[in-house]
Amino acid sequence: MPILSIQSHVVYGHVGNAAAVFPLQRMGFEVWPLHTVQFAAHTGYGPPKGRVFDAAMIDEVMEGLAARPDFSTCKAMLSGYLGSVESARAVFRSVERVKHANSKALYCCDPVIGDEGKGFYVKPDMPDFIREHIVPRADVLTPNLFELEALTGLNVRSHNEIKTAIQKIHAMGPRIVLVTSAITDDTPRGSLDMIVSDGHLFHRLRTPRLDIVPNGAGDLTASLFLGRYLVDHDVANALSHAASSVYGVLKKTKSLNAPELALIAAQNEFNSPSQIFLSEVL
Repeated sequence: MPILSIQSHVVYGHVGNAAAVFPLQRMGFEVWPLHTVQFAAHTGYGPPKGRVFDAAMIDEVMEGLAARPDFSTCKAMLSGYLGSVESARAVFRSVERVKHANSKALYCCDPVIGDEGKGFYVKPDMPDFIREHIVPRADVLTPNLFELEALTGLNVRSHNEIKTAIQKIHAMGPRIVLVTSAITDDTPRGSLDMIVSDGHLFHRLRTPRLDIVPNGAGDLTASLFLGRYLVDHDVANALSHAASSVYGVLKKTKSLNAPELALIAAQNEFNSPSQIFLSEVL
């Protein structure tokens, strides 16, 4: 069951494809990684050393991949950080290629735009392009709270306001929306909520909030949610698996005082989370 993952890549650390590919492989998926950039490390360490690949390179690789006789077996496509409108257009064309070869293939988009406390970290033209062109083509969207507000233009400070914003996203196209970090006025101190909707029911899952905010947690969450959803197409189960696995990884990362996600040390969490968290209908 191949998954095409088009994301950034770093040699040191775990963000983008470096956070998504191994967990999906550990879950038993064949993953086809297509890197949009390759840096020595993520930009949190300072100006990156490496190269941004242009849209023509993405198109060229996709052309070669589409020529493979088993290209139509691709079950899903995952995208994350998009550095430019040109790259985003190439990703859009890649989605079209995958959907043309397999109309049942899912497109999961992690709309990386920014975050609470950091603001936007994409070029000014990116939020509008993602909202107008990428979001409508996505089957699954995994924004954080900041990105949910940016994409909908709504101020979200309660669970009811999250539900309203998610409904607005549904109206734009995606049939599944996962809000990966829903810390609102309704969230108890020391906790973290995640909320998912399949257009019929809203499910909320709450975990303790660990005093750690590593890069790549959102990339990891999107990949684990997509992988589990492909197994049984149950959003509640996918939410439970993703949240439980990510919590285990973060807990291990904190215990090791590791500078990056402890994906290797905590790899058993991807299949057998050490602590299971269940969702409830919101």
